[in-house]
Amino acid sequence: MAVYSVFVVVVVAMAMMVQGVPTDTEFDQWLADQSARHASQVTTETVTPDMTVTATEPSCVRYVGKKGSGAEYSKVKSAVKSIPEGGSERCVIYVAAGTYNEKFEIPKEQSKISIIGAGASTTIIENEDTAETAGSTSKSATVAVMSDYFIAQDITFSNTAPPPPGGAVGQQAVAFRIEGDKAQFLRVAFLGAQDTLYDKKGRHYFKDCYIKGSIDFVFGAGLSYYDTCHLVSIANPGSGSLTAQKKTTKGELSGFSFVNCLVTGNGPIYLGRAWGQYSEVVFSYTQLNAPIIPAGWFDWADPARQKTVYYGQYKCTGVGANTTGRVSWSKELTDSEAAPFLSWSFVDGDSWIGKV
Repeated sequence: MAVYSVFVVVVVAMAMMVQGVPTDTEFDQWLADQSARHASQVTTETVTPDMTVTATEPSCVRYVGKKGSGAEYSKVKSAVKSIPEGGSERCVIYVAAGTYNEKFEIPKEQSKISIIGAGASTTIIENEDTAETAGSTSKSATVAVMSDYFIAQDITFSNTAPPPPGGAVGQQAVAFRIEGDKAQFLRVAFLGAQDTLYDKKGRHYFKDCYIKGSIDFVFGAGLSYYDTCHLVSIANPGSGSLTAQKKTTKGELSGFSFVNCLVTGNGPIYLGRAWGQYSEVVFSYTQLNAPIIPAGWFDWADPARQKTVYYGQYKCTGVGANTTGRVSWSKELTDSEAAPFLSWSFVDGDSWIGKV
């Protein structure tokens, strides 16, 4: 991932000084941890760990700020619309601190767009649509990206619809939907309740991200690697699930791998529900501090899926990591079984992460 110009260093410094809008204690702690980690790695030319970084200013740049700030755009949606379709170079949208109440999609024809905020505590894009008000779960997304090679950094995507009770109809409320290929997310917060992050399809890399929700709050058929992310449950006890993965055929490139992550919040909750017949989720080296329902996994009320899903844990710790009581069709992985899930090669990352 490329980071461009002194502007980024300035907006990140502003993010460290300005108090965040969210007041959730765990969110504040995550922000503090990311700021400390980020500050330890900043030089005059680099601000991004684990990525290829340059100080070269791209030729396609847009600036977004609140009215009166002097920025050329006051809405992120307007900046996106200004970018020509079919371009081959990366276009970077810098978004200054502020809460932007808007909703937009980036179409498939607009590839290689980056949205870089001033920090997840200060740059927030939010909306409050639900499946009921928008017409479908997919359409409820505050921001949706259909194009390839998307990058988001130092920003929050939020759906402010309230958490629904268990069994509620039409209350799915997506904060972000990604269905483009080879997308990267660095220090991004996704805030919502039911169905927060719609990881719909494509290969994706999430690094140092924060994801808050209640029911199935990471869901979809994407092939995604979650690296050192923090998942926070706000579910009613016994009604929540961290994931709902939708791999539907054995050969489909689809699955979620969580490595070195932290899970906290309300419980007990499920690690995952089998939305797809071949649903695939593995937690490795993850600290499961939220109470987990002993069974761990739910077959979507379809016993046939017990024979085809792939659910596992590898060297996890915390109160929720105890596998006593886990369903017989989940696994405590061996070293060799875990190996394919432990690096970004899970998403073919050597060929594109930090290189586009």
